[in-house]
Amino acid sequence: MSFAAFKMMHCATGIEYCTSGFITHSASDFTPRISPVAADDLESDWSAPTKLIGPIPNLITAAANVLEVYTVRTQEESSTYADSKAAVEPKRGGILAGVSGASLELVCHYRLHGNVESLGVLPNGGVDGTKRRDSIILTFRDAKISVLEFDDSIHGLRTSSMHCFEGPDWLYLKRGRECFARGPLVKVDPLGRCAAVLVYGLQMIMLKAAEASSGLVGEDSSFASGPTGASRIDSSYIVGLRDLDMKHVKDFIFIHGYIEPVVVILHEHELTWAGRVSWKHHTCTVSALSISTTLKQHPLIWSATSLPHDAYKLLAVPSPIGGVLVIGANTIHYHSQSASCALALNNFAAPADGSQEMPRCGFTIELDAANATWLANDVAVFSSKSGELLLLTLAYDGRIVQRLELTKSRASVLTSDITTIGNSLFFLGSRLGDSLLVQYNSGVGATTLIPDMKDEVGDIESDAPLTKRLRRSPSDALQDLVTGDDLSFYGTGPTNAQSAQKTFTFAVRDSLLNVGPLKDFAYGLRINADPNATGIAKQSNYELVCCSGHGKNGALSVLQQSIRPDIITQESLPGCKGIWTVYHKNLRSDSSKGAPDEDEYHAYLIISLENRTMVLQTASNLEEVTENVDYYVQGSTIAAGNLFGRRRVIQIFARGARILDGSFMTQELSFKSSNSEAGAVSEGTIVSSVSIADPYVLLRMTDGSIQLLVGDPSTCSVSVTIPPVFESSDKVISACTLYHDKGPEPWLRKTSTDAWLSTGVGEAIEGADGGTHDLGDVYCVLCYENGNLEIRDVPNLSCVFSVDKLVSGKSYVQDTFSHDPLKLGDKYSEDVKNGRKEKTPHGIRVVELSMQRWGGEHSRPFLFALLSDGSILCYHAYIYEVSENASKAEGNLSSISASRLRNLRFARVALDTYAREDAPSGTSSQRITVFKNVGGLQGFYLSGSRPAWFMVFRERIRLHPQVCDGPIAAFTVLHNVNCNHGFIYITSEGALKICQLPSLSSYDNYWPVQKIALKGTPHQVTYFSEKNLYSVIVSVPVLKPINQVLSSLVDQEAGNQFEHDNFNSDGTYPVEEYEIRVMEPEKSTGPWQTRATIPMQSSENALTARVVTLFNTSTQRNETLLAVGTAYAQGEDVAARGRVLLYSVEKNSENGQVQVSEVYAKELKGAISALASLQGHLLIASGPKIILHKWTGSDLNGIAFHDVPPLYVVSLNIVKNFILLGDIHKSIYFLSWKEQGSQLNLLAKDFGPLDCLATEFLIDGSTLSLTVSDDQKNVQIFYYAPKMSESWKGQKLLSRAEFHVGAHITKFLRLQLLPTSADRIAPGSDKTNRFGLLFGTLDGSIGCIAPLEELTFRRLQSLQKKLVDAVAHVAGLNPRSFRRFKSNGKAHQPGPDSIVDCELLSDYEMLPLEDQVDIAQQIGTTRTQIISNLNDLTLGTSFL
Repeated sequence: MSFAAFKMMHCATGIEYCTSGFITHSASDFTPRISPVAADDLESDWSAPTKLIGPIPNLITAAANVLEVYTVRTQEESSTYADSKAAVEPKRGGILAGVSGASLELVCHYRLHGNVESLGVLPNGGVDGTKRRDSIILTFRDAKISVLEFDDSIHGLRTSSMHCFEGPDWLYLKRGRECFARGPLVKVDPLGRCAAVLVYGLQMIMLKAAEASSGLVGEDSSFASGPTGASRIDSSYIVGLRDLDMKHVKDFIFIHGYIEPVVVILHEHELTWAGRVSWKHHTCTVSALSISTTLKQHPLIWSATSLPHDAYKLLAVPSPIGGVLVIGANTIHYHSQSASCALALNNFAAPADGSQEMPRCGFTIELDAANATWLANDVAVFSSKSGELLLLTLAYDGRIVQRLELTKSRASVLTSDITTIGNSLFFLGSRLGDSLLVQYNSGVGATTLIPDMKDEVGDIESDAPLTKRLRRSPSDALQDLVTGDDLSFYGTGPTNAQSAQKTFTFAVRDSLLNVGPLKDFAYGLRINADPNATGIAKQSNYELVCCSGHGKNGALSVLQQSIRPDIITQESLPGCKGIWTVYHKNLRSDSSKGAPDEDEYHAYLIISLENRTMVLQTASNLEEVTENVDYYVQGSTIAAGNLFGRRRVIQIFARGARILDGSFMTQELSFKSSNSEAGAVSEGTIVSSVSIADPYVLLRMTDGSIQLLVGDPSTCSVSVTIPPVFESSDKVISACTLYHDKGPEPWLRKTSTDAWLSTGVGEAIEGADGGTHDLGDVYCVLCYENGNLEIRDVPNLSCVFSVDKLVSGKSYVQDTFSHDPLKLGDKYSEDVKNGRKEKTPHGIRVVELSMQRWGGEHSRPFLFALLSDGSILCYHAYIYEVSENASKAEGNLSSISASRLRNLRFARVALDTYAREDAPSGTSSQRITVFKNVGGLQGFYLSGSRPAWFMVFRERIRLHPQVCDGPIAAFTVLHNVNCNHGFIYITSEGALKICQLPSLSSYDNYWPVQKIALKGTPHQVTYFSEKNLYSVIVSVPVLKPINQVLSSLVDQEAGNQFEHDNFNSDGTYPVEEYEIRVMEPEKSTGPWQTRATIPMQSSENALTARVVTLFNTSTQRNETLLAVGTAYAQGEDVAARGRVLLYSVEKNSENGQVQVSEVYAKELKGAISALASLQGHLLIASGPKIILHKWTGSDLNGIAFHDVPPLYVVSLNIVKNFILLGDIHKSIYFLSWKEQGSQLNLLAKDFGPLDCLATEFLIDGSTLSLTVSDDQKNVQIFYYAPKMSESWKGQKLLSRAEFHVGAHITKFLRLQLLPTSADRIAPGSDKTNRFGLLFGTLDGSIGCIAPLEELTFRRLQSLQKKLVDAVAHVAGLNPRSFRRFKSNGKAHQPGPDSIVDCELLSDYEMLPLEDQVDIAQQIGTTRTQIISNLNDLTLGTSFL
């Protein structure tokens, strides 16, 4: 492996930072909603005591290098006009304060070239009436700051300023230090006048915000930066905190209520340490500086000293109280210029010397590592390290705070950050569990209490009626609060009249799934695996079982990259071309029209074969009724669907169509050619593709002309029209589709120039012709041979939107007329006629189009285009209102432009995980099938040689491939008695399969995932392949009496007794208790079952568990056993010991009982931190040495040992007789085992220091390389070359590549690369023996490192160098500096740059076609070559 590629396959999901702000809209855009029905009886509506939800800001989250902006959508109860569908299904969390549900909807998603170190929002600071918005401030490692604002014209973020304080000019800021404990920390003034960033420990950078009036010069024309612009940063300067005599800054914050911005800094003058704490404990100080950004001065206005040494966080109290809360592990202090008070949380809280006793809290809690946010101006919610939510109330009089009161509330997820969104929601961001969106309502005895909430302090989820779709992992529903003393939910403060305790009710509204932190994973077979699968289909037999989460959020996450449906039944049906299901509504049941539309069963299944058509009834069982129906069955069918509100079926075949009512034909049509002089059997009469949008049907003929069938709902009959626009034209249409804009408010209408017409008044006028306003509008979307796209309205077919060269895939697409008014009129049509001769570059054209908008009142349509080279373009529509002066210029042109969709734009969406078609088939079968409800999900299915599911969640596309059946010929949905919301597909081999989606998985993730709650922390998992069992090391915290814990810390052998006269040994202490659970996946319908549990002894930690194959020397047979290595954790006074345990696991084939029996146990010196089987022997890492044992069936006998590594083995890998081990501080060691002399030899080692996290061999043909990941988030690849002089005669491992991953890799797994198209050409090549490394990280991301051959590597590397400059990177980050090895100040000899970064290469396919061709030419290759290399890499690494 001289060269490799690094590829992220699953982005980080653990949210580290979250905040809220008005990014995509301003606070003044909000109007309180009044439902249209209730508008006439306003009085009754207002009298209800509901709290109006004010303007709701956006939520911004950052997970490692993934930045996402969400909008919160709330559904209010009351409205009777709400779709009947929504009314049926109760939303998650019940009804609270007049809101029946709230959900997160994605606005934009970016993968940055750098990890976000902190996140802030710069408020607009203007008066509420302004339209200005907030900006996002991001900081990155060392000292980079980017300010981003939302740009409506691209519906995404753009960088408004960048500030960098790195490099030689700023070297003095570091004052000689090389490594810093944390990255830059940003905090923002609440009024948006300035922001401050703390870099290099003691340098504070002040960012002064631009005044509202001033914009950048000359910008008003292009971006309306005036009233609607966002807040910007004007200038910056540096404040050196060392000059203000501050030494160790812990936190800082801007506080409320001053005319100038005031920053409060928490710092420690002299540090204390553990042995000194009893004498020196109140070392912290807060100092308030008044910041004058114009004079660049910062006088000290007040300060408070002798705060406890463990204070770590500041919280600014909102107006009108003002001041600051200082949070420590054992105390909370309040300080302002005029008053101060404190609250002790537990027995460790000691008052400062000479001060009076602090008031105590009614229960004991520790607040280290807590997060907090404000729910009201005097109530803050804290999330503690155990996942409890606590409410802190400030009892105040005027501006003087008299006391603090802390009360327990619900239990919830362990948070990493928490933010309030508006006045009634907050968001708990978590790295260790799923993040939650929670609605809260306050009031003194609020009337909206959910009835069962009054008596219990349960989990925050416990009272939510969980709906089927939003089924939660029970790990977040742990009722772990003390229920012994009956804690009332309203706080335990004094009950006198002063303390009118606010009561809070909570309802969980939405959650974002997280699979991190991935500590370990195993690669095992799925339950529904197919033993006969071969090639790439075999991969979907496997799944990744990961240890994720921590404590009560601990879970096993079962991840699958591809979807494998659950098969209900299958038939063989060769030669199938297409398949459709249709409904049939007869008039009797028509009166009950309405709600049950969703649940109506399909009536017929139509299957089109080579030269005939089969019709089956689907009511209960599938029965063939081909003989008894009037369907056209003599030839194959092109399409079938419903018209006239499901009362009729239309079936279209090559030369005609039939309209049927159930099984009786009511009308037959035959298609005439558009060119009348042509012969009877001209090309123009044969249908090539069909699109149905009730009551219209659009046909594309094989010669590229189109015909439109128009239905008349009153007579249920259809007439053929050849649109006059296209009658004479010689433009060839390559693809077309109808788009039905449904819903109470059709979306596309909002984008037209006369949008005001279509609101309210317009409805009634249109409704005159028989209620079409229910149906919304129908549009026809066309693409010509030359790659241009047009949207025309139906049935007049006048053009309302047109785009030049859609096929080139630009990032943003807008109406050609609106930004280039000169093209209007004749000149335009001439251009197109002449342009018909010139083909698009490389002859790529659009072969299929689909435009679709899925449920929800705020949803926007997606446009999909399949290209002839097998790739997919996906666009998401958005509205951008062109400013007034631009439209005046157009006003005097022809009136064509009046009704154009001028404000419609499309933004391209990346689909980088999609592996494109091998070679698109010549047949023009339609490959996109839209589904509205398959197992409760919606999206579309793409058939063909690389079938995939495109699912829509929160306005984002989730792409899940399906590789288990090879190419799919046809797909359709099926809903009947036996197959509830399922589907049917036909493989190219001719198998018809009726399936359902596995219901337990959650598909709203990068990969489908199923979470199995463990209610404990999983540490390691290992897989028994023969028995399909997983054994997991789980630890659960248990409260033990303190004296019992202390007595276990004494060395029993030395006989020391522990004197506890001077120690108050009452109380308990949480201790992690370890056990090994042997778990078995149930049939895919249920949770996993724990079949056996192996408990460890007290204070014994299980460190490793592995399935090993040992050669039993007495029976001369191989045995597969579970080997466990443990250590006794008993403090530093006791010599380390550990045990090695061997278990045999038997599974009874009849009743599935699992028998686990211990076959061997032995205590050794030192902790047993890693185990592996080496050619039938057991290799044990015991403390600072490794010992090889042979197994006699009853005993382990040592046969060889070696004194490496010096400290502690963190990972151990074996290939043949080679051993690779990683030490916790001393990098890696490479050994070999020789059977004949029975000796372990050290071949080579890496001489530099390195804190290893995981190691593995990388195999490329006959070359062996050693890969290691470290605590600085890097990966290095070494090789052993004894013949090279720099290897010191082979003692030293040489570096082959190094790379910065940006996440802690905790486990590598070696998997064989799959054969790709390139390999099939040269059989017998060396490429069969190539392995990639799949890795998991602590952020919840999964990726792989795969070997490349040199030619491909050189090509991709030169492409990568070009892309650094060719692509505009989000937040202005440089991918090259991000991927450089980070040594954190230690000396490091730079290694070769032999890894290409697929994160950057994935931008290539998002470039416009012309740029792709350009760049390929510049590096001396072709676009096809590059795309095929990238595609092979995707295919070769699709392991799951």
